[in-house]
Amino acid sequence: MDEIIFRSATIDDLSAMVTMLADDTLGSTRESADDLNLYRAAFAEIEDDPRQELLVAEHRGAVVGTAQLSFLPGLARKGAVRAQIEAVRVDRAMRGLGLGSRLIEECVRRARERGCALVQLTSHGSRVDAHRFYGKLGFEASHAGFKLMLADPSDR
Repeated sequence: MDEIIFRSATIDDLSAMVTMLADDTLGSTRESADDLNLYRAAFAEIEDDPRQELLVAEHRGAVVGTAQLSFLPGLARKGAVRAQIEAVRVDRAMRGLGLGSRLIEECVRRARERGCALVQLTSHGSRVDAHRFYGKLGFEASHAGFKLMLADPSDR
């Protein structure tokens, strides 16, 4: 595989990022690149927050991977900062080539650079392949996650 460049996302990357988010069984039920207005507002908010980072992987000028990093200060673990990885996606044509591993490794590298004590992520219970993938990268399924949906984001 040619060189992959990891960089902070720009607004010009948004359409490609949302397209990747929508390109799987779960994503197709909750994401849509048809109207980017809500995504533009979210992107602006994330971009303005120094504790948030949107990453893209670029290959030959095209965005082929994305992830969001959130840096969460806390009291637990003696005031440790943790990194939360969200919205990890690799373009369908690039899957199986090691890009996902490199993307997660880049997230971990950035978390270490920011002094985080741990990196955490959640993965939907139905994503069995993703669970194996994260396990191979050293992540442990150590906790059960719970979510309570409060509102549909499109109702904003």
